[in-house]
Amino acid sequence: MSCGVKSARDWTRKHLETLGWPRSAPETVEAVLLTVSELVTNAHVHAHSTAQLVLTWDSECLHVTVHDSSARLPQPRNPDSDALGGRGMLLVDALADDWQTHPSRNGKDVTASFRPPAVSPRPPDDAD
Repeated sequence: MSCGVKSARDWTRKHLETLGWPRSAPETVEAVLLTVSELVTNAHVHAHSTAQLVLTWDSECLHVTVHDSSARLPQPRNPDSDALGGRGMLLVDALADDWQTHPSRNGKDVTASFRPPAVSPRPPDDAD
């Protein structure tokens, strides 16, 4: 999906609902949505490119990939304390279980991976 930040977040939220994560892993949902915002924003601001968002669920991990047309790979940096920006990849690093970049012939892919917390089984209602 080629997208802006709001449409990327809305589209992602709908897909997370199909996984049941808003009920079972609300903190992970917020981490995924914030990461989508950061990666799409980076594509627009730093790569001067459209963003193409792909979500892949492999039954253990959600992979959030944003493709842009810049070959320049993102690097976490230590921003000036007065700077308004420069913390996006530090934030992604803190939120995601893992993240990677992959150069491609037409730019790069940045992929952040998320594993939802294990959901413990609910005890029966009539447990004594």
